[in-house]
Amino acid sequence: MILWGCTAVIGLILFQFVIILIRFRFYWKDHTLGKAPFFPSVSVLISARNEEQNLPALLDSLSKLDYPTDKLQVLFADDQSEDNTAVLIRKYCAENTNWDLVNIDATLAGKYGVNGKANALAILSERATGEFYFFTDADCVLNPDWIKTGVTCFDQKVGLVLGITQVDANTFCDRLEEIDWWNTLGLVKAACDADIPTTGLGNNMVIKREAYEASGGFQKLNDSLTEDLELSKAVQRAGYRVAHQVSPGMLLGTQPVKNLESLLNQRKRWMSGVVTLPWYWLAALSLQFIYFQAVLLLCAVEPLMGVMLGFAKIFLQGLFLRSFSSKTGQEIGWIYLLLYDFYYFIISTLTILYYFWPSKTKWKSRHYS
Repeated sequence: MILWGCTAVIGLILFQFVIILIRFRFYWKDHTLGKAPFFPSVSVLISARNEEQNLPALLDSLSKLDYPTDKLQVLFADDQSEDNTAVLIRKYCAENTNWDLVNIDATLAGKYGVNGKANALAILSERATGEFYFFTDADCVLNPDWIKTGVTCFDQKVGLVLGITQVDANTFCDRLEEIDWWNTLGLVKAACDADIPTTGLGNNMVIKREAYEASGGFQKLNDSLTEDLELSKAVQRAGYRVAHQVSPGMLLGTQPVKNLESLLNQRKRWMSGVVTLPWYWLAALSLQFIYFQAVLLLCAVEPLMGVMLGFAKIFLQGLFLRSFSSKTGQEIGWIYLLLYDFYYFIISTLTILYYFWPSKTKWKSRHYS
């Protein structure tokens, strides 16, 4: 019974990667193909809190966007920062007439809920004038073609477009975190291309103005620490599709987490959104975790079979991740792919334990229940 049960779980995982690889090979969707470039008015919305260390790279990349200035509006929200965030942004705003900064003071804090970031973005959206809203984070670095690529991905049915974000890895652990992002976003791409409702990606997201207004936007969201996920759900409930564009122009960079505590706080926050996903997503994610127990049990009962199937999974997963990342011109080394499962198992276990640990979630120097 143990042998058959473990083999079935591992077999499902292997089958999943085979199906995804087939879809990537024959059913990949590039939402820019066959569409002529055009330049509608756009608004870039960014909420920042205590980001003085990360902002210079973002501000520099914003100034290098390849898009007509008269069609581009950049809006920042300083969400009660305790450092020089506002000073840095004001300096750039003074040099760019199409940039503006909104100070989220005590009178505006909590206007649209307890989530400080969602509240700040809701306030910014009231000042946005573009036909499309682009969202990113203060710790990101933008591609010069980000806007030009993003606006080309829409059709009448698409209301929200997700991009692709790569962790700027410097250390060994950063590399494994980077692969973790590739893995998650690869599954999101496969789901989007199969028209399966999926999550948002708050640091690289584009929303058509009409879809934002039809969904109620950040102003109408329930209090949640995963505002991007809730917004994507609202957009889909309003009758629009979510598309995922994976290409060099939609690739942004983001900073890795600083330490294990920060990583677990991040994952605990994400878990609060994961548990609200449809049952089939929960089943798929649970299967990813159960797989490790199945391999260990199988290795105890049939060591050779367990090792062979374990390596088969690592190999297929590696092909999946290399195929996915190559669509943006990036390449993942096999040494990291061989070790990724150990990282995934440890971080997943710690995340589950930390999620149920009776503590508040720390995010941007704030604590949430």
